Amino acid sequence: MEEKVTIVGVRFDGAGRVYSFNPQGAQYAPGDDVIVESEHNIDIAKIISGNHEVDKSTLLKPLKSVIRKANAADLETMARYTQREKDAFTIFVEKVAEHNLPMEPVKTRSTFDGKKMVFYFLAENRVDFRELVKDMAQQFRFRVELLQINARSEAQMFGGMGLCGRAFCCSSYLSEFPKITLKLAKGQSLSLNSEKISGACGRLMCCLSYEEDAYRHLRRVTPAVGEFVKTAQGRGTVAESNMMSGMLKVALERNPAAPQPFHRREVERMNPRRTEAEG
Repeated sequence: MEEKVTIVGVRFDGAGRVYSFNPQGAQYAPGDDVIVESEHNIDIAKIISGNHEVDKSTLLKPLKSVIRKANAADLETMARYTQREKDAFTIFVEKVAEHNLPMEPVKTRSTFDGKKMVFYFLAENRVDFRELVKDMAQQFRFRVELLQINARSEAQMFGGMGLCGRAFCCSSYLSEFPKITLKLAKGQSLSLNSEKISGACGRLMCCLSYEEDAYRHLRRVTPAVGEFVKTAQGRGTVAESNMMSGMLKVALERNPAAPQPFHRREVERMNPRRTEAEG
């Protein structure tokens, strides 16, 4: 029998990846602020999923621990760091300009113990920022870490409203970014106009992936234009196909100039162009 382990899911920022932590026997509920042991320091995080069991084999590496629930003093400490983060960001912008580096400062974040500040930036390519780090390390009394992010991560950090009128999925509930390609838009018969299928970050919208399983099923069961089918009125070739409604227009062999309407359930496919493997 597979060994079970009790974990909680925590998130370090308002949105983003959810990490598994060891609750060390304590009970936590979604929304609780907690002090945790991260890779190299003590940090504050929020419980996203409370105590639950998982198979030990599903964990990729040993769990870090939740130390305790955060109290009012802890939250006040993080609030005081807000001004320090703003001041550090100003210096970050100035130093990037001094070193003439092709990077765009985005945000700063202090760890709970105050020993490290993470500086997030955008850049099209990898940037050699070693001299910048040395310069900034002399400026501050804490450890400096620079972290390159992409446009999706920036949108996740700051949030906003999508074309649908709702808060960005990435900043409200997504734990990880799904893999999005133009193939998804094509398979859903969407316009390939980048303005209509791109989010505020300039990348393809994450929601293109949400209904892909349903579209893949519909593509498998709906005859495509050009397919040869058998109907109650005879055989013919599909002239029009609407996979959402299932309605087809079939040019029958006896009268191809006047395609007749049929539902996909009313025809038998003679030479299916799509297989389950092709999706």
